[in-house]
Amino acid sequence: MQTRTTPGAMLKAMREKPPLVQCITNYVAMNIAANVLLASGASPAMVHAADEAGEFAGIAGALTINIGTLSTQWIDGMQAAAKVATSAGKPWVLDPVAHYATAFRRNEVAELLALRPTIIRGNASEIIALAGGESRGQGVDSRDPVEQAEGSARWLAERQQAVVAVTGVVDFVTDGERAVRIEGGSVLMPQVTALGCSLTCLVGAFAATAPEDIFGATVAALSTFAIAGEEAARGAAGPGSFSWRFLDALAALDSETLDARARISAA
Repeated sequence: MQTRTTPGAMLKAMREKPPLVQCITNYVAMNIAANVLLASGASPAMVHAADEAGEFAGIAGALTINIGTLSTQWIDGMQAAAKVATSAGKPWVLDPVAHYATAFRRNEVAELLALRPTIIRGNASEIIALAGGESRGQGVDSRDPVEQAEGSARWLAERQQAVVAVTGVVDFVTDGERAVRIEGGSVLMPQVTALGCSLTCLVGAFAATAPEDIFGATVAALSTFAIAGEEAARGAAGPGSFSWRFLDALAALDSETLDARARISAA
């Protein structure tokens, strides 16, 4: 299998052969997440019903699960899809949105973690709490800096044998052995709802493109988001104009520009 060694090479490969990504995400994120994948070159499928989610996971190149608007009706679909993805050796991404907020969320995240996600993406508060630490998170908002979650991310990656991505002002990615920080983005990004959820779906798209390098695929997805965020912010007057400019920036981003501008450093 060919190894794609840079974010730009992975982006180019994704656009040459768009992966089908099953996105079990929340109501708020469905539209923007689908548009983010389309703009980036992937093919989204928002398939969550228990009657078909497991079967569809066998077709898709990758699966992403986001518990933002968790409901009893969706849990069976999430678990069925995760079981198929795991047994088929397909990458899947868990986004444990505000998992610490209620017992309902804590219980479901524990069950999903037992199904061995390939990648876990969350904000600092979510990752700290997922590793058993005390976070300052409130609802979906992170009250902790990314650097404070780095130790928790390393521990969680080793325990779960997964890649863990902590996103914030400067992103952090680790597989328990390797670790990098990724700079970029814009202060406007947290003001646009569901961009983080959309990033989870994009991580799945890159993982489907380069399943032989899950760590590199995660870094590539976060780098793509960071550079597109920088570009969108150049002409944005606020979060409204930033939102559509961000989609345009994703669509316009080419592999050469991504590799030239990505700011990735060892951690």
